[in-house]
Amino acid sequence: MIRRFLLGAAIAVTAAVTLPLVAPVAHAQEAAAEPELLKGDWSFSGIFGTIDKASAQRGLQIYKEVCSNCHGLYEMSYRNIGGLGYSEAQVTNFAAAFQVADTNDDGAAVQRPAKPSDRFIRPFPNEKAARAANNGAYPPDLALIVKAREGGVNYVYSLMQGYKEAPADVKLADGQYYNAYFAAGGQKIGMPQPLTDGAVTFADGAPNDLKSEAHDIATFLAWAAEPEQDARKRLGVRVMLFLIVLTGALYYAKRKIWANIH
Repeated sequence: MIRRFLLGAAIAVTAAVTLPLVAPVAHAQEAAAEPELLKGDWSFSGIFGTIDKASAQRGLQIYKEVCSNCHGLYEMSYRNIGGLGYSEAQVTNFAAAFQVADTNDDGAAVQRPAKPSDRFIRPFPNEKAARAANNGAYPPDLALIVKAREGGVNYVYSLMQGYKEAPADVKLADGQYYNAYFAAGGQKIGMPQPLTDGAVTFADGAPNDLKSEAHDIATFLAWAAEPEQDARKRLGVRVMLFLIVLTGALYYAKRKIWANIH
């Protein structure tokens, strides 16, 4: 019994001594394998920041022309893009470019132009169809991707620019690509590189190099994840100003009321 106790104590002491030495090494190796995310210059950073609507509109164009082939925006309706500065007529015309399933007066299935109240159409009818078209990979919904991934908007920004030639010691299966920032898959990703220099041409003549395109799509997805963020920040600033004024008024009232007593 005593021998077992002493053996257990020795193991515990050894683990306590060696674990702090081994953990930093493992952490350093992990950090070396996962490069630090690129940091974008985001107009919406901080409590006074706001979404760059021109950039977000370009991001919407990128989503429409590139990303929507595989990824959906399941939580969004077409009318939501009015928050990017589009007029009601522009929103209606944008929605009408897509066909949605519906039924006519006789109950027969038909296709009709989408309305602003309709959800963004899904690229695939179900998960099985999506996996079959993407070598078994399931393209995630992008509506909340910025909130769902560690690193947020910088993760999306980095991922779009992370496609590189695979190192010699990395073996890729058919349908896999190397992306330095896709740590969840060991830098092996099933999505082909979606953006390249000049992948999208913008009507406003904005730069369309890879870095600029990545910035615009990341800005759009940051807005899509929280369309009301600008209004929330404005309300927060107003509330803080009100509380500051209220605090001053209460302090003055307290000094006035208790002046004679003190």
